Amino acid sequence: MTKHKEYQAKDVLNMVADYLPEEQLAAVKDAYEWARDLHKEQKRQSGIPYIAHPIQVAGILAELKMDGPTIVSGFLHDIVEDTPVTLEDVVDRFGPIVGRIVDGVTKISKIKYQDSKVQLAENHRKLLLAMAKDIRVIIVKLADRLHNMRTLDALRPEKQRRISQETLSIYAPLADRLGISAIKWELEDLSLSYLEPDAYHKIASMMSMKRDERLAVIQEAIDQIEQSIDELHIEDVSVYGRPKHIYSIYRKLVDKHKSFDEIYDLSAIRVLTENLTDTYAVLGAIHAHWKPLPGRFKDYIALPKPNGYQSLHTTVLGPGGRPLEVQIRTYKMHQVAEFGVAAHWAYKKNKGSEQQANVTDQSEQVLNMIQGILEFQESAEDAQDFMDSVQTDLFVDRVYAFSPAGDVYELAQGAGPLDMAFAIHSNVGAHTTGAKANGRIVPLDYQIQNGDIMEILTSQNAQPSRDWLDLVKTRKARHKIKSSLKKRDRADNIQAGLDAISKELFDQGYDLNDFIEDDKLQAVADTFQSGTKDDLLAAVGYGDLTRLAVVRELTKSEREARDAKEAADLQKRLLEEGGAIKKEAQPNKVKQGNDSDVVIAGIDSLLVHLAKCCTPVPGDNVTGYITQGRGVAVHRFDCPNIHAAQKAGERLVDVIWADPNGQRPDYTADLTIHAENEPGILNTLLKSLNAKTRFIKEINGHVTRGGMVQVQASLGVANIAQLNGIIDSLSAQHSVYDVKRTIH
Repeated sequence: MTKHKEYQAKDVLNMVADYLPEEQLAAVKDAYEWARDLHKEQKRQSGIPYIAHPIQVAGILAELKMDGPTIVSGFLHDIVEDTPVTLEDVVDRFGPIVGRIVDGVTKISKIKYQDSKVQLAENHRKLLLAMAKDIRVIIVKLADRLHNMRTLDALRPEKQRRISQETLSIYAPLADRLGISAIKWELEDLSLSYLEPDAYHKIASMMSMKRDERLAVIQEAIDQIEQSIDELHIEDVSVYGRPKHIYSIYRKLVDKHKSFDEIYDLSAIRVLTENLTDTYAVLGAIHAHWKPLPGRFKDYIALPKPNGYQSLHTTVLGPGGRPLEVQIRTYKMHQVAEFGVAAHWAYKKNKGSEQQANVTDQSEQVLNMIQGILEFQESAEDAQDFMDSVQTDLFVDRVYAFSPAGDVYELAQGAGPLDMAFAIHSNVGAHTTGAKANGRIVPLDYQIQNGDIMEILTSQNAQPSRDWLDLVKTRKARHKIKSSLKKRDRADNIQAGLDAISKELFDQGYDLNDFIEDDKLQAVADTFQSGTKDDLLAAVGYGDLTRLAVVRELTKSEREARDAKEAADLQKRLLEEGGAIKKEAQPNKVKQGNDSDVVIAGIDSLLVHLAKCCTPVPGDNVTGYITQGRGVAVHRFDCPNIHAAQKAGERLVDVIWADPNGQRPDYTADLTIHAENEPGILNTLLKSLNAKTRFIKEINGHVTRGGMVQVQASLGVANIAQLNGIIDSLSAQHSVYDVKRTIH
């Protein structure tokens, strides 16, 4: 696919005229003229007329040689969202197929959600479910996203990063799963240029510097391969070199911790043949000429990738003793490798024949993906859970295992016997007792390898165990196990949930009789959208809800009343000694705290402790007040718990740090972190914390109702400078929205 080619409308019409029948060509022209009129007053953020965008999208689809309804939808994909036209208008003018595609691409802009992440997840779910009905929906969306990425420089930097991250996590993997590598690679390279611009430009620059050397090596290898092929007397063979994409090199640098100089395969050689027999003949000639590297041969012809990709891959010690990657495939396989499912719409000999876009006409691999999407929709709790399932199960590397009968099962990399058992059938998974890999007994935590022959051992008396949740990789298996456990243990879970809530209430000093009432429990169930009160209790017993969250909601009204009373009574909590303290007093006598480095001006013989509500550390601006029977509590000036006393004009105690720079990392600092809920976020935060302090006392997190991750961290620090460094380090993570010191 030509990168960044700017089409005029006539270019697109000329391209489709080469392969579309007359009736479809007329509809394409009508769609362009209608879109031009509807968008004529609109501009893109770059200032150019908006119609340029639909023209480029239609041009990308024409490069893929998509059918008439798809090209029409490319011109019209934004009109329902951005013009007064309705979906019914589209159907009336162009028919139900175009209406279905345009509807699938259109965002759910008329539905307003409280959280942007919920909106985004709902949009993605709608798009994927529409794709399951007609694969052309996602092809139009990929073309739309590709042109948006090509013109992303017109947007604000933060929006560039957000869109690039979404592209890298959703759309590039989708293009890969559909086999459209022509779009996949460009999306990945463009995303990298915005997410890691320094790395992108450094790799591009170094590839340019080594270009002449690389071309010389590749040309020498091409000459030798062509000579070997001539000896085979094979006709119509194409041999050429191609540079690796920047993103693939970046992944090698990051994942394999290599330097640029250690990466030799910056280019690869591709050999295209007319038939299958010739591909293996060429492979034999290459291996006879150069020594193959062990473990670097892959036969994707005998065992295609899930997106339908077929090719022979081998790495040999090429000219100069450097590793050289060679890909060998037929011309037909190359068409599928570049355009994936879009190749189904390429018009060749039978120009004018209408190809149906029904799902049943797609490759078996695409059918498997669509079936997976529909299964995720059935089991997902909400849109975010659905998207998490898609990303963790469908958009990851795959392994292939065989049943003893020879059936092939495609699984997420890292999957184990239980994942395969549930992939075979829910009943097989539920009754699994063990497994064999290649005839040998393996444990249930065994990771399936490519080509394993897996035999699942079952018994009618076997039942899922809670331990299985730690042994499965796929969310499908996890959902099935959870569902089985919930049904089987519901009565026990209800009682366990009730016991857990009762214990938490008792531990917090509440009277159980005031809260364990049906109407109050039902009110909490309604708040958490848990169904009935028994559903709420079962969720706590099972572990889907924490007892602390339920108790906090149960006691919310009483706690609010108590907090209001405490605020009103705060000034009365100062001991009578406070009245004699002069704020103007000079520190002619100091008293060091028994468990802190705080000193008090003008007062002796008082205990000192750091307030747990605001956890001050050396270097903080602090003040103190005298508590009833516990000496002086030292608070940060910004602590809300002393605001009432300050507003009431109470005279507080002057305190200072004996050493504001603190040397010992034994002061507790509590932080609250809000971040995007993305895979590996907790590990990212832990790495950032470990780089700044070795004293992590406690860390826990949960997903908020808005779909964000909220993490509470309790750390040991020496002073405010170290703490600020930790906060800056966390804030620098692209997924983190804010980091604040916790006020309890």
